[in-house]
Amino acid sequence: MTDRIPLVLLPGLGCDERLWAHAAAHLADMADVQVPGILDGTHVAEMAASVLAAAPPSFALAGLSMGGYVAMEIMRRAPSRVFRLALLDTKADLDPPEVKAARHEALRDIDAGRFDAHIDGRLSALLGPAALTQPGPVELVRSMAETVGADRYSRQMHAIMSRPDSLASLAEIACPTLVLCGREDVLTPPEAHARMAEAIPRARLALIEQCGHLAPIEQPQAVTALLRDWLCYRR
Repeated sequence: MTDRIPLVLLPGLGCDERLWAHAAAHLADMADVQVPGILDGTHVAEMAASVLAAAPPSFALAGLSMGGYVAMEIMRRAPSRVFRLALLDTKADLDPPEVKAARHEALRDIDAGRFDAHIDGRLSALLGPAALTQPGPVELVRSMAETVGADRYSRQMHAIMSRPDSLASLAEIACPTLVLCGREDVLTPPEAHARMAEAIPRARLALIEQCGHLAPIEQPQAVTALLRDWLCYRR
């Protein structure tokens, strides 16, 4: 028996369990951490079903970016199983036309064998200015993408593009919720998180300074500290 909190951490597009390395290590005293690794599938619903099949009966759930889309799908499918929710650097609404067009172009580049170039071209959107000057975060993003691979990355992209609009279902989330965003996130900006936090009844909004889209990599100590506070909320 253990009194540690079961915690499921979901990675984003092109990421694996290394995205959550700091949180997994430094929350181990209070949480039994489960990271699915690489989310695979062409639909968010498929990913959510896979996570639920492997998850404990009741658990705390955190997801970043694509992992956030999966987390919101899990809340629609099995809300009674999740007693805390954290949505990091993600959004509830659908992509505008220009973002959809960019995703289609990216898929064409990947199909043409330009996967590495696509990842390098996304670095300035994935990481804030400070992290871009540091070899550690840059090489980690590249390494995670290499591990995911072009085929799985393309399936993940298709899942993102076909995801449902989650705005209307946010009001139904009843558990304590952390909505967290890097102040310099250009992919899912702070204003999108403010809208989510306003729509979720028991939400807390947290913005991390000098941080872009991949907050657990760029500001791991700050993210882990906020997750620790979130895990201490009363159920």
